[in-house]
Amino acid sequence: MMRGRSLGPRFRWLWSAYAVSAFGTWLGFGAFPMLAILVLHAGPTAVSALAAAGPAVGALVAVPLGPWVDRRRKRPVMVAMDLVRFGALVSVPACYALGVLSFAQLLAVSVVVAAADITFSSASGAFLKGLVPPEDLLVANGRFESTNWTATALGPPLGGAAFALFGPVTSVVANAVSFLLSALGIRAIGGDEPRPRNATRLRARDLADGWRFLLAHRGLRPLLVNAMLFNGLVMGTEPLLAVLMLNQLGFAPWQYGLAFAVPCLGGLAGSRLTPRLVERFGRHPVLVTAGAVRACWLLALAFIPAGPAGLGYVMVVELGLIVSCSVFNPVLATYRLEQLPADRIARTLSAWSVSTKAAIATLTAIWGVLAGLAGPRWAIGIAGVLVLATPLLLPRRDRTPVAA
Repeated sequence: MMRGRSLGPRFRWLWSAYAVSAFGTWLGFGAFPMLAILVLHAGPTAVSALAAAGPAVGALVAVPLGPWVDRRRKRPVMVAMDLVRFGALVSVPACYALGVLSFAQLLAVSVVVAAADITFSSASGAFLKGLVPPEDLLVANGRFESTNWTATALGPPLGGAAFALFGPVTSVVANAVSFLLSALGIRAIGGDEPRPRNATRLRARDLADGWRFLLAHRGLRPLLVNAMLFNGLVMGTEPLLAVLMLNQLGFAPWQYGLAFAVPCLGGLAGSRLTPRLVERFGRHPVLVTAGAVRACWLLALAFIPAGPAGLGYVMVVELGLIVSCSVFNPVLATYRLEQLPADRIARTLSAWSVSTKAAIATLTAIWGVLAGLAGPRWAIGIAGVLVLATPLLLPRRDRTPVAA
């Protein structure tokens, strides 16, 4: 069967490296805000700036790196980005042990890690397209998706427990070590990787080449706008849900974490089911249907009741949202790779990541102001209504050829 197909030992090394770094990332999820609050005694404004400014500046730093990656062999770039992330993160426990940890260092590390994340993702997408046959791209992306949702379900609770039991920098150490192990795994892939044919000097016009390609592509253009709006509105309401559930409805922190961790297991089921759905119904119908279904859940989070019923309510809504996203994401990732020419994969994937992260940062700031004026429920409700329009940006027909 399609979903049980072996993709070879080289892919298994890549998958293992991805799994290690994904679990490390989710183990360290929330570690920087907790360090800022509990160790450095930062206020809410500083913590919000840490959450938004670091990834936003990191995305800007990553802009010239996409065209640069297209001119390099991808596996050495991936190893280098893992080592950069390891070095940046391991500086945090080192400075903490010496008593010199500062808020400025946390901000600088978050910028470096965000830029390295985008660069690694663009290089790994290009490397994956050359590693597996085109007919196996969906299977490969489905396995990455299932691994990510498993890590999302297990990582934050374990990271929070490690923070409480072993000290405030334990999860940061685990995250740093995961990138070191990922670099070793990618190094072990082996094989020859040809030097890119366009290994010429980087020109200024190359910086916008990824956006030019996306905006000119009739299939990817609406999908990019869809991703920017959907991801921005969903992620922009995450802080508002925390305020609503923890402050106004009185949920305990462990209940809040449980409400979002348990439904992530649905992402594992959805991503494993995706190849079978595509095999039976076709890629484009699955893409459009899952993209439409995932837009139906956010509005319901504006009506969370109090008490145990509210906890179950959030779990059911999040389960529906996550399952539909876990079906949509690998199909989108596969379609996107199929459409990108080999000589511009990295710069285009980088442009995509920068665009979506910028949209998330912008809409998070806007919805924070809106919640201050109208309250969290109204702000979440408005976002939920707007998300209902995002399926209109999905391509109605699949007429795009596959790039050579």
